[in-house]
Amino acid sequence: MGKIIKKFGNVLCNSGPDVQRETEKERANGRTGCVAKEGVCSSLRVFALRCGPGQELLSSLQAFVEERQLKAPFIITCVGSVTRATLRLANATASNTNEVIQLREHFEIISLVGTLNREAHLHICLADKEGKTIGGHVLGDLEVFTTAEVVIGEATDLQFTREMDSRTGFPELVVQKCPEQT
Repeated sequence: MGKIIKKFGNVLCNSGPDVQRETEKERANGRTGCVAKEGVCSSLRVFALRCGPGQELLSSLQAFVEERQLKAPFIITCVGSVTRATLRLANATASNTNEVIQLREHFEIISLVGTLNREAHLHICLADKEGKTIGGHVLGDLEVFTTAEVVIGEATDLQFTREMDSRTGFPELVVQKCPEQT
């Protein structure tokens, strides 16, 4: 693994030639890994919001991000409850995206994670009245039951976009340094 060469506050960043060499070795062996590049660390801004009963959570979060023109937003944490959810399950592929479930009962939000750029990529874990859990890729229809308390982070020096990845058949995350602001 690369050497830790920079410290930003309490965040340590891996970078340098060792990281790139390791990635090239992985690619030569047919394994693709994460590419660590110089400058992937960023300052952080934090926002907290609450969505109330009846609000659709995904569209509310996307509207929040759009209104504030956040470039690299992500979910830090979320607690609350929903009465509806539409999820894509893990066995879906680019050619078979039909593995979708629609849930219609009261659920506690156990976890909500992911990136919130225009093409949000969120995963959720929900618990029913017996404590049984189910989770998947959020497609929408997350209707808040009592509350959804959400903390959103923004990596202020980065921007998130998505590009089609021929290996997965899905638009995948691209992390870029923000253009210099004048």
